Formats: sequence, structure tokens, C-alpha cells
Amino acid sequence: MFMVAAAMLFSLYRLLAGPSVPDRILALDTLYINTIAALMLFGMQLHSTIYFEAALVIAMLGFVGTVMLSKYVLRRDIVE
Repeated sequence: MFMVAAAMLFSLYRLLAGPSVPDRILALDTLYINTIAALMLFGMQLHSTIYFEAALVIAMLGFVGTVMLSKYVLRRDIVE
């Protein structure tokens, strides 16, 4: 859990201080992945399945968010 928390802090730093917009989008995607890993580890530690379901929801929202942000950066328009 400590290593995942450290990775989340590094991702948050890159999100705030990223030199370009694609770097910030990639940092946000990495932050989603680290959050999923933290929830999975926490769920395994507590022997609870609710954390796995929360991780699945975050994974779906993270994917959709990354696609929308990338589409906005490329075309400056989300809705086609």
C-alpha cells in the first residue's frame, strides 16, 4: 500500500506540474490506475468484494474520461 501511495503522489505531481497537456492526461490516467490498485489491495486486505466493484466503476469512468480528454485535445470538440 505504501508503494501505491507513493506512485499516486508522483502521478499527482506530474498532473499538477506537467509541461504539456498530453503529459497531464497521461498522469491522470496513471492516477486512475494507481487508485484501482489501491482499492484492489485494500479489498484483499479486508476480504470485501465492494472494493472490487468500486475499482471496476473507477476503471470504466477512467477509460471514458481519458478518451474524452484525448478527443478534446485532438479536435477541440467532444461531441461529433
